[in-house]
Amino acid sequence: MKQGKGIENPESRFSAVLLAAAKLPGVRINREAYLRSALARHCSEDDIRRAIEETPAAAGITVEVLDKVANDSIRYETAKVSALSAAAGIPGVLALPATVPADVAQYFGHMVRIAQKLAYLYSWPDLFSDDGDDVDDATMGVLTLFFGVMFGTQSANAAVGKVAGMMAEQVAKKLPQKALTQGVIYPIVKKVAAYLGVQMTKQTFAKSVSKAIPLVGAVVSGGLTLATFLPMARRLKRHLSSLPLAEPSHRLVDGEVVEGEVVEDHGPFTAAHADQRDADATAIKLEEPQP
Repeated sequence: MKQGKGIENPESRFSAVLLAAAKLPGVRINREAYLRSALARHCSEDDIRRAIEETPAAAGITVEVLDKVANDSIRYETAKVSALSAAAGIPGVLALPATVPADVAQYFGHMVRIAQKLAYLYSWPDLFSDDGDDVDDATMGVLTLFFGVMFGTQSANAAVGKVAGMMAEQVAKKLPQKALTQGVIYPIVKKVAAYLGVQMTKQTFAKSVSKAIPLVGAVVSGGLTLATFLPMARRLKRHLSSLPLAEPSHRLVDGEVVEGEVVEDHGPFTAAHADQRDADATAIKLEEPQP
């Protein structure tokens, strides 16, 4: 029987897994509680309060302090996801049909967790603004781009820089809904999702092989997770910390969601945030991660 396009399409496959991961228990991070806990050892109560009410950048918290906190969060999430992956590898080949999908789901769930923590530290708004199970399209879009940065795609780097630049310039407290769901950023989101769908299939196969031998599979699976999750989280941290949104100078005020389109510009993409704002995101093609 011929399968539907939604199943065959890598973009749809990735989006389905991301949506499922975002709905897992414990995946969503409470922004206020996280910032209060993470900054407690490094900042005054006044700075923490302002970081929660506005942003860490508006509170004047330096990127150096935020980097230290981010590294602690990365270590915590990496240790947790690696331990869970190792545990899933203990049963061996007979349990593969059950353990591999669960391992992939929890792996992506921890990617969503660390993406939220890093976003909140580097002055992005709350990605999950309500308590319901639904995930809006703008949140799906920005998470897709964050995952693209973690996997090393230059188009995702440029798009995240664009979105951050829009929020910094418009001092908005919410994600730019129109740009992420209809504007020039949206085609990049779709391309990144398709690329990640292919990478996800490769990762699932690798995890299946790593779990084939009981006990030994636990070591290999946990090691594979550690070797992939840690550098990806660090890659996202480096990119978010380099953006103008993270600089201790931007204060957010109450206002409407940014609805403006991004003006196209044909300058080359560079790592510097000034050029990220000027890069033509629509002209950048999806690239394989660089070694």
